[in-house]
Amino acid sequence: MSDISEAIGRFEVDQFLAQQAIGLMELASLNADDTPEKIITLCQRALTPVGHVAAVCVLPRFAGLARRTLDNLQAREIMVVAAVNFPTGSPSVSLAEQETQAAILAGADEVDLVYPFHALLGGDRQIGADIVSACKAKCGRAALTVTLETGVLRDPQVIHGASCVAIQEGASFLKTSTGKQIVSATPQASRILIAAIAESGAHVGINVSGNVRTLDEARVHMDLVKARFGPRWVEQGRLRLGATSLLDDLLVRLGVGA
Repeated sequence: MSDISEAIGRFEVDQFLAQQAIGLMELASLNADDTPEKIITLCQRALTPVGHVAAVCVLPRFAGLARRTLDNLQAREIMVVAAVNFPTGSPSVSLAEQETQAAILAGADEVDLVYPFHALLGGDRQIGADIVSACKAKCGRAALTVTLETGVLRDPQVIHGASCVAIQEGASFLKTSTGKQIVSATPQASRILIAAIAESGAHVGINVSGNVRTLDEARVHMDLVKARFGPRWVEQGRLRLGATSLLDDLLVRLGVGA
């Protein structure tokens, strides 16, 4: 009987976490061959039978379409995030500024800036600060996520340093990865970003993105956040799960199919 009770307990915990995770999700379509039809389908998918996700992330040229589609679906609370400087992390400040301004004017609620990770690895520590600062200025009141491409940066000290720069220059979220690299979100990367946020004392969240496909994988990162900041931190203003393929597993866990 105790084994049955324990199994029921685990099932209920998994159900709660799956429901919670859906509300933290950021669905993305960031491909060169994206079409308006694909973006509309993405927005429709964001309204699941068991609740809405937190955000959809698209290329800047689709920001307006995504916002209009979600508004038509009466889902104004779902944020539209525009990925700029994506995915290469160019060191061009003017290009990132232009993309950011265009995305905001088109209707993006938030901007996701890819940090110039190649330049940083090449020894340029200033360009990251310059780009984040410039894009923050163009965002106005919109939130700014900074994607650090931790799987390429690799060195914990380098990742930590870039995290601190991003926070100092006004990032609203730190993101682990574009999802376009072989190594994306890892527990180690989350720990480093969480540590930088904790040290700063700033109101900055974390977006765990890339290769998080199951509830069990998501649970690892959710537990890391709770261990450092407490359970109240597990809400969409502090934690995002940028893992589109995760939704299928969560829906199955909640008994509604994919």
